[in-house]
Amino acid sequence: MTDAAATTLVPRSHERGITTLTLDSPHNRNALSTRLVAELHQALTDAAADDATRAVVLTHTGGTFCAGADLSEATSGTAKDGPLGLARLLRALVALPKPVVARVTGHVRAGGLGLLGACDISAAGPDATFAFTEARLGLAPAVISLPLLPRLDPRAAGRYYLTGEKFDAAEAARIGLITLAADDVDTGLAPVLDGLRKGSPQGLAESKKLVTTQVLATFDRDTEAYAEQSARLFGSAEAREGMTAFLERRAPAWAR
Repeated sequence: MTDAAATTLVPRSHERGITTLTLDSPHNRNALSTRLVAELHQALTDAAADDATRAVVLTHTGGTFCAGADLSEATSGTAKDGPLGLARLLRALVALPKPVVARVTGHVRAGGLGLLGACDISAAGPDATFAFTEARLGLAPAVISLPLLPRLDPRAAGRYYLTGEKFDAAEAARIGLITLAADDVDTGLAPVLDGLRKGSPQGLAESKKLVTTQVLATFDRDTEAYAEQSARLFGSAEAREGMTAFLERRAPAWAR
């Protein structure tokens, strides 16, 4: 199954100063396919140029915010740009001159966690769950670490990067992955969005620069090395076995 070419994977809506971008690629649980990455990057560019937009909300359809890389592309060799394209998207999120707010009501894994890390504010509901699954696939969370490691609790990063354990919104907030765990995500976000609506474009942009300087410095220093590492791992025999096993719903050869 594939998404119809005429149907956007990132529909856009606007209400009272807030532009909402919705990840809507149901056949692969909003995975970061070449097309979804390109459409999301373009949607962010359009929102940045829209004078009526004070902030951007990034949300999703279905029970998964983002399932990470599109492994069907990775195993078939049809991905374009790959890790470098994802790194450029994440940097664009961080550098956008308007605040970006993630709204999560489902599961987030692997590369989807990079999207969360690149957002300025993120709220998750009681059904949200999170997992770094790269190590189980023969990979490493390299490119997505560019926005994450400057913000995550380092001891928690060590645990979850290595084990792939699933954790809930309360734990995600404790370790710095998200900023708000709410019983009702829309109720929790209401005062946040109200505050952003009252901000001046200049004030929001300049304030955002202050809190993203360290993250952008990480991108400028490490993007090439991390993208090369990711590309090397994705091309390895071990990673191909891990990704194929995942798609075939079986344990990889090394699992004990």
